[in-house]
Formats: sequence, structure tokens, C-alpha cells
Amino acid sequence: MRLRRAAVLVRAAPVCCAAMSALAMAQTPGRLQPPPPQSQSPPQSQSQSQSQSQSQSQSQSQSQSQAQVELGGRMGDRAVLVIEGRPHVLAPGASAAGVRMLRWAGDDAIVEREGQTYALRAGSAPLRLGVPGADLPALREIVLSAGPGGHFHADGAINGRAVRFLVDTGATYIAIGRDDAARLGLDLGRAQPLRMGTANGEVQAAKLTLGRVRVGGIELTQVEAVVLPAGMPTVLLGNSFLSRLQMRRDNDLMRLQAR
Repeated sequence: MRLRRAAVLVRAAPVCCAAMSALAMAQTPGRLQPPPPQSQSPPQSQSQSQSQSQSQSQSQSQSQSQAQVELGGRMGDRAVLVIEGRPHVLAPGASAAGVRMLRWAGDDAIVEREGQTYALRAGSAPLRLGVPGADLPALREIVLSAGPGGHFHADGAINGRAVRFLVDTGATYIAIGRDDAARLGLDLGRAQPLRMGTANGEVQAAKLTLGRVRVGGIELTQVEAVVLPAGMPTVLLGNSFLSRLQMRRDNDLMRLQAR
């Protein structure tokens, strides 16, 4: 019995020694090294994230607010407009892809997008509407074609709000009816009372200065105007605006050039 127990102890001893040896190695300093740290990018601040999001939003909105337009040709009274590579045949007053065909002025197609008016000519380079400087060809000159009765009409804006003008070279000021003045939000409280002679006799008008007046691609500031007490079918574009431009008439065309 004693011999058997001794043999068992002898066989078990190497196992215990191996376990103790492994335990000692594990506890020895420097034997086990931690895994190398994984490279991590520095945390992005909230302001940087917001700045990147804003720049991405601005670039997306800018691309969405721009459109490349080219006049491909003319079919009778209709214009063939190539908008972002796709042709559209538009009659005056019709729209496609946010671009509205207004009218013809000689060989130029007058189009409107987001309140801005542009002149397109066949064979010219495409215009990218909505890009600063894209409307430069229209900024220096406006070409108007005579309508019924030989009158010249023009699309424009007063203080950023759309207006349809009738060119009146005999009017001293821009003349606005009472209803249009209310729609445009003009402040008559600061206007100067003015007696004026009209086709219906003498009336009491209100004289004021408009901050911005735009006709086509030409915009002027600080333009004098009068508001008449009666309603008017259109806004008269008088010499307070016209005298600051160079005006030339060629048969049924009127050209207004910025000085």
C-alpha cells in the first residue's frame, strides 16, 4: 500500500510543477504584453459636424437652384429650350423645369426663373441660371417688342415683388395704382402729397421713393414714383427710371441699355 501511494505521488509531481511554472511565468513582469492599441481617429467636435452638414446643405441647395438653359431654336411662336440637356418646346407663358418662356424680343427668347429674367439667343453659349454672373448678357440691355397698339410691356419687380410694366415715355414718374401699391406693401405714411393732372382731371397723388426697381436684368435703386388714388390695369414705367438708361427704338423693338 505504501508503494502504490508513493508511485502516485511521483507521477503527479510533474503535473503540479508544470502548473506552478506556468503560473510563475504569467506573474512575471514583462512576460505578457497587452495587444497593440488600435488606431482611432480623433473625435469630431459638434461644431465641425454642423459646419460640414451646413456646407453640404449649401452645396446641394446651390446645385438645385441652378439650371443650364440654352435656346435650341424657334418653331413659330414657340421656343425650343434645352434645359439640363433635355429639349422643351414652350409657347409664351408656358413653363418647364422651373423656367418660364415669357416672350420674344427680336431673335432673343426672354425667359424667367425664380423672379430673374434672362435673354437667350440661338447659337450662344448656354446660360447657367441662378449662378452669380450668369445673367450678365441681360444686364446691359433690355430688348422689348411692341405689343397690340404699339405699346411696350416689360416684366420686372418693385422691391423684389413681381410687376408688369407698361413703358410710358410721357410719364414723369413710375405710376402705381392704389391696389398695386397695397399689394407691394408700399408705406404711404411717409409719402409726399402731390397734385397731378391726369386724363380724368387733377388728382391727389402720393409721391415716394422706391428702394429697388428691376426691369428684365437691369435693376436701379432709389427711383421716384407716385401712387394714384384709383386702380390701374398696369404699372407705368416713367422717366424716373427710363431717363437713367439709354433708350433706342428700332421699328417694333425698343432697346434699353444701362449707362
